[in-house]
Amino acid sequence: MKTATTHAWAFSTGLLLSSATLLTAEENAKLDSPKKVEVKAATPSPKKEAKSEKPKKQTAESKLEAKKKALSLENAVTEEKLKQKYADLHAQITRLQLEKTILTESLAIAELKQKQAMAKEAAQHKKETAQLARDTATAKLTAEKLAAELKTVQSKSGIELTILENEIKSIEANQKRENFADSKPIYLADPLQKNDSLVISDRRIDLNGPIFSGTADHVSERINYFNNKNSEHPIFIVIDSSPGGSVMSGMSILKAMHGSDAPVYVVVKTFAASMAAALTTLAERSFAFPNAIILHHQVMSGTFGNLTEAREHTEQLEEWWRRLADPIAEKMGISREEFINKMYEETVSGDWAEFADQAQELKWVDHVVENIKETALLTNPDAKAPPKGPRANAINEPNPENSIPRMNPKDMLYLYNPDGYYQNSSKR
Repeated sequence: MKTATTHAWAFSTGLLLSSATLLTAEENAKLDSPKKVEVKAATPSPKKEAKSEKPKKQTAESKLEAKKKALSLENAVTEEKLKQKYADLHAQITRLQLEKTILTESLAIAELKQKQAMAKEAAQHKKETAQLARDTATAKLTAEKLAAELKTVQSKSGIELTILENEIKSIEANQKRENFADSKPIYLADPLQKNDSLVISDRRIDLNGPIFSGTADHVSERINYFNNKNSEHPIFIVIDSSPGGSVMSGMSILKAMHGSDAPVYVVVKTFAASMAAALTTLAERSFAFPNAIILHHQVMSGTFGNLTEAREHTEQLEEWWRRLADPIAEKMGISREEFINKMYEETVSGDWAEFADQAQELKWVDHVVENIKETALLTNPDAKAPPKGPRANAINEPNPENSIPRMNPKDMLYLYNPDGYYQNSSKR
């Protein structure tokens, strides 16, 4: 910008000087022209007037000369002024050029310094980048080395762990194998052997404790299941100890037994009273240890209401007893009345109990066995975890366990309860 201004001033100065020079030449020409004109004009004048006009001519010439001198002086002054102005402009231009040179050099120096700083920064950045690249490569190599070492350690540990796990599994498998017998359940069409041994397969159903609706469902469902699986091999209802219970529930079990395609046998190991004794006596075949006790008595029920209601209840009680006692008496070869009389001949309470070897003579049980082979017991009982669910006798047991659950309105008790252990829950 300053350079352009300087050139403009120089151009203007040149124009002014040129104009001044031209002006001076013109004025000189004008000054010279009149002189010649007047000389020419004086030529045709008469000779008479030459002497008189000479002083005038001299005076005009003097004026012209004076005017010329004045103009020359004025031109000289103007020229000096222009020279002075040109000198000022030249000085200003010189100063501006000098400033331009200084600025240019300053900018060049600043640019050089900036380039030098940038070059230094770039060199430092390049150095740092190279160092970071080296550090990254070193870290990567170190990580790869550590990863390889870790994989090696893990592989070794994995191998050792696998070996240990395999050893543990082998030990556990051997221990589990020790808890299982090599035998398989034995299925016999006639489970009674010649040496008075009874062979029981895995088609067995536990029936223990009081008999109520839950027990009946449990036994009936399993009878149906074993029938669906195989309708030829016998099914065993195994009673360790049962005091009897609900007539309705017991009759439901009895119907499931008689309706089974596969034969259903009852096995008594310790004690079967009331409804449990009826199931034993009325089974297709029944088996018992010699010291197992079978107990029969009459059905019982508590009544509440007026005389008419009591009579109706008694009629229902007698009907249930007829349906239950008649088949038992018929198997014994006596009448129901004789059956009742014999009960009270044995005990004043009417609770007629016999050991199995004596009960066999009364046809309460079909066979007395000296040995029972549980061929389904193939797992070590000490190795088994406690069962998660209750067994048949506990499925429907109320809380507390000696509480008799509420029965159907038309149901009757066929339960042996001499000490009153089992109590009606509604009376608690």
